[in-house]
Amino acid sequence: MSRFTSMADFNAALTNLPQPNFLAIESASARQVELTKPIGSLGRLEEIAIFMAGWQGRARPKLSQLQAVIFAGNHGVAAQGVSAFPSDVTAQMVANFQAGGAAINALTTACGAELTIVPIELDRPTGDISREAAMSEEECLEALSIGAAIVRPDIDLLFVGEMGIGNTTPAAALCAQSFGGSAGHWTGRGSGVDDAALARKTQIVEQALALHGANCNGPLDILRRLGGREIAAMAGAILAARLMRIPVLLDGFICCAAVAPLAAASPQFTEHCLAGHCSSEAGHVRLLAALGLDPLIRLNMRLGEGTGAAIAAQIVRSALAAHNGMATFAEAAVVQPQ
Repeated sequence: MSRFTSMADFNAALTNLPQPNFLAIESASARQVELTKPIGSLGRLEEIAIFMAGWQGRARPKLSQLQAVIFAGNHGVAAQGVSAFPSDVTAQMVANFQAGGAAINALTTACGAELTIVPIELDRPTGDISREAAMSEEECLEALSIGAAIVRPDIDLLFVGEMGIGNTTPAAALCAQSFGGSAGHWTGRGSGVDDAALARKTQIVEQALALHGANCNGPLDILRRLGGREIAAMAGAILAARLMRIPVLLDGFICCAAVAPLAAASPQFTEHCLAGHCSSEAGHVRLLAALGLDPLIRLNMRLGEGTGAAIAAQIVRSALAAHNGMATFAEAAVVQPQ
């Protein structure tokens, strides 16, 4: 499904999630036993190869088509000084992405991903979540559909990133509403705000939760009231990938917050996802625990843009290189341990 025209469409997609190919998992697992190494000696690389096999439906998964997408959106709440940067920087960074000058451009080139930039109505910020809903239901469905439509059915792995000044504030609210806990439990420094701005940011998240909490009846309500256009687009892309059985590498706090309402409603939702990294944003380690995901790397990053996932993609490449390229004991004429 590349378009969600109603809440019913969205809920139907979320409640009919495809499963991996268990025969491919069995075949890939059997191959791992036959490779010239002690069983388990490559640790998570073995698990990644088997995970990829299951979602690609082949015993020897591949990574020749890697898609990266950055969604950008602006937030009304940014006017309250929740970021170290003004909202104009969102459009400026989109121009930088399009010119090839950002970190994500360098890192997608390094990992071999095709990068697409999708700005969404940057001249029309969402509503300030401490005073009103971020989006109407129709606007949220449109953002979800923009994300879903960008996912190509022929890709081997997807990762998404974001650009949106102030978006760690709605991300914190999404996490608190989805998984519980106080505003302070989820709110961090984001772009590097000082103590006074952090206190103000936490208070704004508290106000948003008090205003919207009682009316958040399901994941679409949570996304539209507390999220943002680029956040909903990420959720739509990741849901579309699941419907097409495409594995996903999740990026940092905001990317994971985008799927928090979906995972809270359907705990099996993230089964097709690998956590690329754990960022230094305060709530990310808690969020990964709530999602049941163990990050591949911890490098104290907090840039966003999909940069953590781009680096983790190199680990996925290594996992598949070992899985597909090693000789079996029989092929190498090496005695297999009993």
